[in-house]
Amino acid sequence: MKKQKLKLQENQTEIINILTESDKELYQDFLNELKLHVRMGKTQSNLLIDDFNAGILYLLKTGTTFNEIAERLDPERLGGFYASPATEWYPLDNAAIVYPLSMKHGTMPMFRMSVYLKEDVIPEILQLALDFTIRRFPTFATTIKQGVFWHYMDSTKRRFNVEEEDDIPLRPIKVGHTGSQSFRLLYYRNRISAEYFHIITDGSGGLIFLKTITAEYLRLLGVNSSPTKGVLDTTAAASTSEVCNEFDKTELQDGVQGFMGRLAVQMSGKPTFVKPCQIIHFEMDSNQLRELAHESGVSVSTYLLDYMFMAGKFASQKAEGEFRIQVPVNMRKYYPSDTLRNFSMYFSCDMAMGYITDFEDMKDNIAEQIKFKSSKEEMTKMMSTTVKLISSLKYVPLIIKKPVVQIAYGFLGDRIFSSYLSNLGMTELPEEMEPYVEKFDFELGPSESCRASCAMISYKDKAVLSITKITADPSFEERLYQLLTQQGLEIKVSGSALYES
Repeated sequence: MKKQKLKLQENQTEIINILTESDKELYQDFLNELKLHVRMGKTQSNLLIDDFNAGILYLLKTGTTFNEIAERLDPERLGGFYASPATEWYPLDNAAIVYPLSMKHGTMPMFRMSVYLKEDVIPEILQLALDFTIRRFPTFATTIKQGVFWHYMDSTKRRFNVEEEDDIPLRPIKVGHTGSQSFRLLYYRNRISAEYFHIITDGSGGLIFLKTITAEYLRLLGVNSSPTKGVLDTTAAASTSEVCNEFDKTELQDGVQGFMGRLAVQMSGKPTFVKPCQIIHFEMDSNQLRELAHESGVSVSTYLLDYMFMAGKFASQKAEGEFRIQVPVNMRKYYPSDTLRNFSMYFSCDMAMGYITDFEDMKDNIAEQIKFKSSKEEMTKMMSTTVKLISSLKYVPLIIKKPVVQIAYGFLGDRIFSSYLSNLGMTELPEEMEPYVEKFDFELGPSESCRASCAMISYKDKAVLSITKITADPSFEERLYQLLTQQGLEIKVSGSALYES
């Protein structure tokens, strides 16, 4: 507490020493206005006020006038978020309900998204960007609580913090503490990364949050952009449609789409204690990738799945059984929605080991599976099954539900899949932001069983396929690289060293 107070005083003293006499009065007026908008506990309030002082100090040293700084950092942009008590709470959406029930020690369903800027990140400005942006995402400004029948998200008023990245990506978040965050915002050199506990959002909502944070970061540096293409206006209030559980609106259909299945073939390689043990990126030219897929008469996802099956077979010691890849489906394409919460289902693309041969022999089968299994009718069946299942457990106490789900998940869990492919497709930004952004990447959290999980996102001419590993065995990614480069695809490989050898 004393250190924090000392830092606050030091920053304020340094600012005053830089300002002219007239600007000193404006600065005091600014602080008075800020304190009207920041009325949390003393520790949290001082942290937030010092964020503003750190940002002011940085901008002053770049030659920005105080008038311009005061306009960019206008406390009115905070609204009443930090001035009013936390009173809202949100039931979990139907896709999220199973996540806290199935969690065991050291595991957590997570995913990560990163944006790479063309210059190094300025921590003081990124922290302010989060301070201004979080109010626009009320379901992200929550902490996970345990009720009698279900977990729920309880709103929390605190200064959400940015961290310099110095640890293994996608490690579990400690959500059991009062007021704890359900996401991380990290920076390293020119990279801004957001890691999410899947309970609060899916890939679509997570990408909107990251893009909005980035737009706010650039605005604070003097680059204004329009709230389009997945960037939200941080001064606007969140709409009801953005925080709603879309599953509640589902028109239930007859028929059942099952979740359970037989155990799938797993790739070889001993699972590591540290998960993930490695993350690898295949950076490709998105135009070249799309052209190769279209020349073969298939979509990009079909093209990648085909080669994933071949690489997976190569990386497995099994001659029989079924190789099964889970593919998420964004339900917003069938039911237009603004929700920032989970609104995705999934299907399984399956291939018997004996039928995994070459690209031409498999492509039509894979394309047909995608067309049928990801159809609106089939996905709505699965969504209806989800809603019915959750409804049937509604009044079963959590103390009974949790161990039953953990046992079921322990027996099957992700062992019914061999791998995952989540392709977010092409993302765009407002044109004002484009000169400052190099690329994006997207990683799935580590699986309990699947040795390698894949995720891809494209921006302009860069498509990045990221592989999350839980084994040191390099068979899968090496074979996938060979298969893709044999088609003439140019791939730049990057990523981490082994976190555990």
